[in-house]
Amino acid sequence: MRNDTMIVGGLGLIGAGVIAFMLADGSNGAAVAQDGPGPNLEITVSGEANGTIVIDMLPDVAPAHVEQITGLAAEGAYDNVVFHRVIDGFMAQTGDVQHGLVGGDLRRAGTGGSDRPDIPAEFSDVPFDRGVVGMARAQNPNSANSQFFIMFDQGYFLNGQYTVVGRVVEGMEIVDTIKRGTGPNGSVVGDPDVMTSVRVVE
Repeated sequence: MRNDTMIVGGLGLIGAGVIAFMLADGSNGAAVAQDGPGPNLEITVSGEANGTIVIDMLPDVAPAHVEQITGLAAEGAYDNVVFHRVIDGFMAQTGDVQHGLVGGDLRRAGTGGSDRPDIPAEFSDVPFDRGVVGMARAQNPNSANSQFFIMFDQGYFLNGQYTVVGRVVEGMEIVDTIKRGTGPNGSVVGDPDVMTSVRVVE
């Protein structure tokens, strides 16, 4: 379905120098946000990280992206999808419902999407603080589909370049323990951590 790697390989378009700058910054960014009107995603994670992450979705900021994510979650499409790319000090990426399922060929994880169409960009002025959730995409700004990433730290070089869809309001300590990638571009080697279930809570 899709041959390009989401979030442009984690390093590609963003550039290794920018990543190195952000890692050197070491900032924890802003505090975890307060819960808003929702809907929320409740993500149960297992692996090196174990527990529940709650994301307050932002339909007022990115209505089409939030509708896509919550629709896929309601269908159970995100259940048993791995965190395939995790870069310490940067972000944890997941959501490849095509190639990122436990038991599948995870060598292709990060290159797929869903059977739904890609979504036109909904860039905003919401900054990429710690705990912010953004949509992964390929080089084309209008190529986001199902994959998303959670920020470990500030990444303001992403501002206005990727669509913000939500903020972690509970479980940031779980996010912090997600298994890091040691492969190329932060790909997770061995057994990645898994979203065992993803539920929509209004």
